[in-house]
Formats: sequence, structure tokens, C-alpha cells
Amino acid sequence: MLVVPFSLPFARNSSRLRFLIPASAARVARLAMSASPQAAATVSVEYAKSGRSTCKGCSGAIASGALRLGVSARDPRGFDATKWYHVACFPSASHPLGSVESINGFDSIKDHDREKLQKLAENHKSDDNAADQLKKEMNPLGKPSPKKVETHMASLAKGVSEKVSVLVEYAKSGRSTCKGCGENIAKGALRLGASAHDPRGYDSTKWYHVACFPASSYPVFPVESLKGFDSIKSNDREKLQELEENYKRDGNAADQSSEPNLKEQMVDSMGVSKEGAENNLEAVKLAAGNNRIRPAISFSVSDISKDYKGATLPTHWKAFETVIFREQEDGLHASAKIAAFDFDGCLAKTSVRIIGADKWSLQHKSIPEKLQRLYIDGYKLVIFTNESNIDRWKNKRQEAIDSKVGRLDNFIECVKVPIQVFIACGLGKGKGTPDDPYRKPNPGMWCLMAQHFNSGIEIDMDKSFYVGDAAGRENDHSDADIEFAKAIGLKFHVPEEYFGP
Repeated sequence: MLVVPFSLPFARNSSRLRFLIPASAARVARLAMSASPQAAATVSVEYAKSGRSTCKGCSGAIASGALRLGVSARDPRGFDATKWYHVACFPSASHPLGSVESINGFDSIKDHDREKLQKLAENHKSDDNAADQLKKEMNPLGKPSPKKVETHMASLAKGVSEKVSVLVEYAKSGRSTCKGCGENIAKGALRLGASAHDPRGYDSTKWYHVACFPASSYPVFPVESLKGFDSIKSNDREKLQELEENYKRDGNAADQSSEPNLKEQMVDSMGVSKEGAENNLEAVKLAAGNNRIRPAISFSVSDISKDYKGATLPTHWKAFETVIFREQEDGLHASAKIAAFDFDGCLAKTSVRIIGADKWSLQHKSIPEKLQRLYIDGYKLVIFTNESNIDRWKNKRQEAIDSKVGRLDNFIECVKVPIQVFIACGLGKGKGTPDDPYRKPNPGMWCLMAQHFNSGIEIDMDKSFYVGDAAGRENDHSDADIEFAKAIGLKFHVPEEYFGP
């Protein structure tokens, strides 16, 4: 057999290489070439030095100071190229972490972040063990035993369901699309949502017609335990209970042949025609916090924007309706204990007449230490702030946004603790202007946080509190903060009382 040496000129011409190298050798060459990038790759961990890097897993921005994992490999052009990932997005299947202590930079990160990496490595190891076990359970024909497959699939479904919560409500608009059939969900129609936590820090919801909901994949039963069940009409509760009975009897969430009939029944149950359903939405109320009645906030990833009314937002800020929010950075954890604060006049000295990201100072010297102590004690820190100038200054909206979010970013960098931020940009109630539901003293920002930005954790209202300067006192500009706290049912403090000596 003629043996032709494997050389770079042949490698450049794949067709020439394929004819001159025996088939088995070609396979070895392909395997060697495909394996070499992973073999040469090294994994490192660090805190992001800026907010400019993008996660190669989810394509979202990695916030400045966030923990990130990098895969570095030698580029053919002679330099090392690094792909960065959020910890939750890291492809550990492609780049096994092994002993996390050996990762470059492991010794330089905080203890709780080391534990996060160790858990990631353990989860990957358990997944590998499950795969090995499945291979052992294959029958002689190379196919898994049906019972074993059923067990593994049930285990997988259980893992999914533990991370997903299901809610029921009447659609507030006609913009949502059913993930089952791909059709729009009419305004006012009963819909089921599967809500899961997104690595970027918020909960994303997939909406379905009741007839299209994949009940075998999500924890929908018993229906009485669904979030929002108590807020729907009696006849719609009965429809869901009937759905549960059908599922138990047939093993299906809904008989496919009855889907059109069921949809018809859902419209009929609201007492309107299909055409009239669009205009028959009654405000839906849900419990949030200490069983007070709150407006339910319909939220999905498709409703999120990277700009606000034509003005560009920094990569780690996003917009939802009339709210601008800061994407969650690593280290900010959901909690039952919420320490909430106003910003202007409470945490920072600012002026409405002077704009600029650096035009602020600490309201009290004790603020960094106080916030750090709260974080260590397990509180999630949240800022709720109004900024109507963002809506009002149509010709200078970009300046208003750059000033506000710049001040907040710089403040968080100053106090060196992760904080969740919500900015209400809408205008207050005025002549010809409806009252924006997110603008304090309205509780919309709180409801958004509690329902979609706290990983489904119920908030302990007895341990949570709110600090703000607008308390309706003689020299206060308004009573928006104290009324905001009252509307939610939170303990209220003024800043000089909470941060004072």
C-alpha cells in the first residue's frame, strides 16, 4: 500500500487528502482535527471587567462585575481567542470543568462563587452518570428497555417541572401567541402560562390556549394550586377541573379532536361572541406579598426591548412597557426578604436641573456599609425610582436615559453590592393623561418584581421594607414613597432614620 505523508499542503485541499489517504487514516485525521480545539482549550473564571462582553450561550450581555467563564483556544493566526459565558450558560458538556479548583482564576473569586462553580461541575457529573446508566440499560438490540426509558423521561420531566411554575389568567391583549398551535391568543381569552427563570435575571413565560397546553410536560395539576386560579370565573374553573379529569382518565391534557369545541366553549363561557371577546377584558387581580390584591403583570421575553421609545439603552439595561430595568448580574439572588429603596433624595443627592452620569453623590456616608450588611444577611436589594423626564423630554430622551442609568450604574459600582433596579418612565395622572400603573405611588413596579423577577419565591412582608424620602412631610416634594409602601403593605422608613447615626 502506498503511504502518502500527511502534510500541510494536502490539508489545505480536502478533496486531495481524501483520495490519497486510506479511509481509516482519513477518519483518524478528521477525529484528530475535531478534537484538537477542545484539547487545546483552557477554561478560566473571572469577574467581567466591563459590560461589553457577550455570552456565547444566550447572546445576552455580561454585566460589569458579573462572574463569567471563558474558553480560550489558540487561534491559527497566532493569538489566544476567548469565548465568554454566563455561568448558567456555560457548555460544560463540550468543556468539562473537572476539578474546578484547577480552573484559571478560581483562587481569585469569592467563596460563594466558588461554591456555584462546584455545583455546576457536580450537576454535569450527575448528568454524565445518568447517561452512562442509560447505556447500561440498553437491550441487546441497542434499544433502551421501554420501562427504563419511561423512568428516565419521568425523571427528566420532574427536573423540568421543578423549575417551571404554571399560571392562569385572561389575556390582557391580543399580542401573545400560543406556543402550541402558533395562533394569536385573543384579548380576554383564558390562557395558561409556563414560567421559567431566565439566566439574565427575569422570568420568561410561554403562553398557551387551554386546549393546547402540554400538561404532560408541566406541573398543571391540581388546578386549584395554579397561580391565578382564584381570580378566574367559576365556569372557567370548572373547565380547568374538567381538563384535569380528562387528563387523569385519558392521559392527555385535551383530546385533539375536541380542541375546536373546547375553544368555542371557552369563548362561550365568557358570555360573548368571538368578535366581542376582544373588548371584554376585565382587570385581573392576583395576590402578591401579604395577600393584598394586586394587578397581574403579563410578561414575556418577546415584550422586552433593547431601546426605549427610540433611545438606545446600554447592553445590560432593557425596557418593558414604560419601565426600564437593569438586567440581573451574578451575585444578585432572589430572596423572600426584600430591602427596597428610592434613589433620588434617598440613596443619592441629585438635581433635576443638572444632568450627567457623574452628577450625584451619596446621600449618607453609611449607605455602602448598610447595603453590604443587608446583602450579607440574605436580603435582595431593589431600587424603585420614578423618572418622568425620560418620557417628557422627547427631544432629549437619550440624554435623560444616559444620565439616569449612568448614575445608577455608578452608584452600584460605588457601593459594591448587586442591586436590582426598576425605573418608571411614565407620566403621572394629568389632564388628558392616564395614570401610569408603574409610576409610584402605584404598585406596578413592585408587582413586576414580585411576579417575574424573584424566581417565584414568595416575599416575606414582615421582613421586607421600603426606604424613601417622599413621605408627605412639610418640606417633602410629595408623598409618593410612603403611599407606595402603603399600597404594597411594606414597612416604611425615611432615609435619615434608616441611614442616620
